[in-house]
Amino acid sequence: MAAIAIAASLLAASACGGDSGGGANADGEVTLRFNWWGSDTRHKITQEVIDSFQKEHPKIKIKGEYGEWSGYWDKLATTVAANDAPDIIQMDEKYLREYADRGALLDLKKADGLSTDKFEPDTLGAGEFDGGLYGLNAGINAFTIVANPAVFKAAGVPMPDDKTWTWDQYTQIAAQITTKLNGKGWGTGAYGTNDASLNMWARQHGQSLFTKDGKLGVTPEGVTEFYTNLLKMRDAKATPTAEFTSQDMNAPLDQGGMATGKLAMSYSWSNQLNALSKASGQQLKLLRLPSVSGKATENGAYYKGSMFWSISSRSKHPKEAAEFVNYLANSTAAGNLLLAERGVPPNTEIRAEVAPKLKPADAASHAFIQEIVKELGEPSPPPPVGGGQVEKIIQRYTTEVLFGRQKPDQAAKAFIDEVNGEIK
Repeated sequence: MAAIAIAASLLAASACGGDSGGGANADGEVTLRFNWWGSDTRHKITQEVIDSFQKEHPKIKIKGEYGEWSGYWDKLATTVAANDAPDIIQMDEKYLREYADRGALLDLKKADGLSTDKFEPDTLGAGEFDGGLYGLNAGINAFTIVANPAVFKAAGVPMPDDKTWTWDQYTQIAAQITTKLNGKGWGTGAYGTNDASLNMWARQHGQSLFTKDGKLGVTPEGVTEFYTNLLKMRDAKATPTAEFTSQDMNAPLDQGGMATGKLAMSYSWSNQLNALSKASGQQLKLLRLPSVSGKATENGAYYKGSMFWSISSRSKHPKEAAEFVNYLANSTAAGNLLLAERGVPPNTEIRAEVAPKLKPADAASHAFIQEIVKELGEPSPPPPVGGGQVEKIIQRYTTEVLFGRQKPDQAAKAFIDEVNGEIK
């Protein structure tokens, strides 16, 4: 439904004229609207950044609009359709191309006063396609294994060497933990509960979930192998039951298997380490993904934007909007407030500035991001129009496979047919 709403809304917007954003008043003050999703903690910190910016730029007023992820995209689609989009938009990779391809986002390469010279090329590439930059990386992320050392200790199993482990070794370690826990938990959660796990599997096998020209990049054989290995892990008792996995994939973070101590390992984005550690009451640890070869340089890792700063193409005040985005990305004052709340800062100078001030879990995430820098591949292309629905689709077929209602090759074919239908 979200994809349909976005498509219909953006088509309506592209057929109309009009601008977003407030006008300048008699005193020359400009009002900009800025929207984002997130927790209460994020709302509080972001408002502090707005207040800090306005002290330095008294002629630019920032009106914050925020909410939960669940309703964010429908609301954004509606405002874009009404030619009333916020000037500055917190954007997700899932929908970045969706909005950019329909002309709703400003090419930030043309934004007056926005500097990116302190960004590493790969961190910029995450929001760049078709020759334009439509989202400025707000935080660096990497897809990882998150591990609970306390569960390893309870099972009497040593922590693995994540620089050399293979998928077979990962399965053996997880199965050993499950056996030692004797019904009180499992070695690892199941993969296939989000699109990132399939993308990382594909990258390890010379493919990618999506291609640079906006097509599906995985083959039926590749997805079949992905699900065949998942069943191998389940049958080895490395992963939980189908019932547990189907519930866990949609559970709130503080009620999931990692938070409740039921899992020794699971799959996570690196910027979730702090929230997961807080929810579990344990100091969790980030590990590299296993690979087919056992080489860390071949595990598919790359820097992903945790989220992006975008500017509406219809903003009446693109210069001032760019000035605010520049402050978010490049200001020491903003960096010291945001810290790692949206991920490790992509600006290398800000990253070094905030590093000593991070909480333990955020400091660990920061150190991990720095540690893997020489192992990374090119960023994965963002999803094409319609690609934002892939996570829900893959969750459905993962459930079908785990419950035995479809064989891996059947699920692979159905998955590819359905996704191709969405992106066409």
